[in-house]
Amino acid sequence: MAKKIGFIGTGNMGSALARAARRVIPGECILLANRTAEKSMSLAKELGAEAVSNLDIAMSADYVVLGVKPQMMADLMAQLAPALLLRQEPYVLVSMAAGISIERLKKMTTADTPVIRIMPNTPCAIGEGIVLYTCSPEVQPGELAAFLAVLSGGGRCVELEEARFDAGGAISGCGPAFAALFIEALADGGVACGLPRTSAEELAAQMLSGTAKLMLESGSHPGALKDAVCSPGGTTIQGVRTLENAGFRGAVMEAVIAAWEKNRAL
Repeated sequence: MAKKIGFIGTGNMGSALARAARRVIPGECILLANRTAEKSMSLAKELGAEAVSNLDIAMSADYVVLGVKPQMMADLMAQLAPALLLRQEPYVLVSMAAGISIERLKKMTTADTPVIRIMPNTPCAIGEGIVLYTCSPEVQPGELAAFLAVLSGGGRCVELEEARFDAGGAISGCGPAFAALFIEALADGGVACGLPRTSAEELAAQMLSGTAKLMLESGSHPGALKDAVCSPGGTTIQGVRTLENAGFRGAVMEAVIAAWEKNRAL
């Protein structure tokens, strides 16, 4: 029988993962629940999935994906724990809540529940994302492999020890916002130079996407890619000089550190 994956919470991240899963498994294997039922019903219609309640997922899904905000997790688990404790068949809890460790989540369930902790990002919705993952010892190799096969619809799955999860999430999870801000700034510069807004945004977005793919596929260091564009006395090195004078690199580092510190504080 095909495994069922249930998503509790269909906000930006939950819906991105549900869309990723739909590229790998049929809609009838996907269960969706959300505090605002209209959101889960709309997504269910799009994916050919089923909109149900939180308890329905807790009682029947093979993988119970918790896609709520960290501050809502305790209340959610208080609601789900009695149903989970009554289950006879195996299941795995999957948490994408920033700052909530596997040990802390287990305490909320009051059982040695198998837990996979993940940190996806929004590009998973189009199959170009990153999903960081780690798991508790109770998760069986087959259970993990089957779940990772579903997650592969979202992009790359990268195993990371839990002690480094907050740091990894500060880059891959928060990074899309930083990248979008950079794209917007590049486009604003293009508009200031006379480009139409739509053209400037397209050029900036495709440039960033292409550069990232070039680095990943070639294995080149980002510094080498930068040097390859900077001709002696050319235009690019003048732009790089301006960014350095403005503290660009330091500002980006501080943004990652600030996100990491917030993750740790949750």
